Amino acid sequence: MIDKLRTAVIGAGHLGREHARVYASSENAKLIAVCDINEKAGREVAERHGAGFVSDYRELLQQVDAVSVATPTVNHHEVTCAFLEAGIHVLVEKPIARTLAEADEMIRIAEAKDLVLNVGHIERFNPAFRALQKKVARPRFFEAHRMGIFTPRSLDIDVVMDLMVHELDIIASLVGREVIKIEAVGIPILTQKIDLANARLEFADGCVANITASRVSGERLRKLRVFQPNEYYSLDYSEQQVAMCRLLPPKSPGMLPEIATGSLDVIKHEPLLAEIEEFLSEVRNGKASGVTGAEGRRALALALNVLGKIKEHAQRAGISLIIDNG
Repeated sequence: MIDKLRTAVIGAGHLGREHARVYASSENAKLIAVCDINEKAGREVAERHGAGFVSDYRELLQQVDAVSVATPTVNHHEVTCAFLEAGIHVLVEKPIARTLAEADEMIRIAEAKDLVLNVGHIERFNPAFRALQKKVARPRFFEAHRMGIFTPRSLDIDVVMDLMVHELDIIASLVGREVIKIEAVGIPILTQKIDLANARLEFADGCVANITASRVSGERLRKLRVFQPNEYYSLDYSEQQVAMCRLLPPKSPGMLPEIATGSLDVIKHEPLLAEIEEFLSEVRNGKASGVTGAEGRRALALALNVLGKIKEHAQRAGISLIIDNG
């Protein structure tokens, strides 16, 4: 019988609590500890799952095989590098870091020590996305909406890094081509950072993506629409469903083509559970299955470029924005 991997979660906030829950219930892992500078929050999560608690992540550098880093983004680089230097595999929440230089160092250390560095782009593990992924061959246009009701969570970053980065990663992974042009606008509404943003991306093959992200919406919405020759798909991340329309050729000369509608077969499951189990499997077997550090860096680079375009637009419009990412 293979021993369970010794794991820990760094950060006991919203995401950290969920990571701890999954590790504690996994047949492939043993949750050794939960770490947070907030002792009350950290102990509560640790005790719920029968794990230890530490307030300083350095205490765990010799005690675990793999960790999830679910701290505020500003701490991703420091904490991740410390564990990688100690020979410990890391799943770090998105965005991978605040800057490309930080991401590059994290990737360099992981490669030098032959360690797994995965990034928590959880929508890649949504079963509806995986069903869609098999069908997308030559996308021409994307329309994405990621809207959330305002909460005090993740206010250390703006909506581009918090929400839009999901769609930037998803769409870039489906297109597989270089982005050659970005236009973007964004405004603060309830915070001093960008709460609502729209970006238009053009890829080298002519594909275009239009992405809207808001953390001050009156409803929750996570949808992606994909158009390619003779086909249209509508992905609902929350419902884990994919609707489709397909143009069928005329049955005989002179007749009009027909449109077939339906949905893709999706076996629903929890994306975070799939993400962590694949991380553990990669640590155990060495077969890449998660979102790599390089892919996390690509999404970060796109997000930073979007923020740069938002800043340019705001300056032209005389709007004051706080953009401290990168």
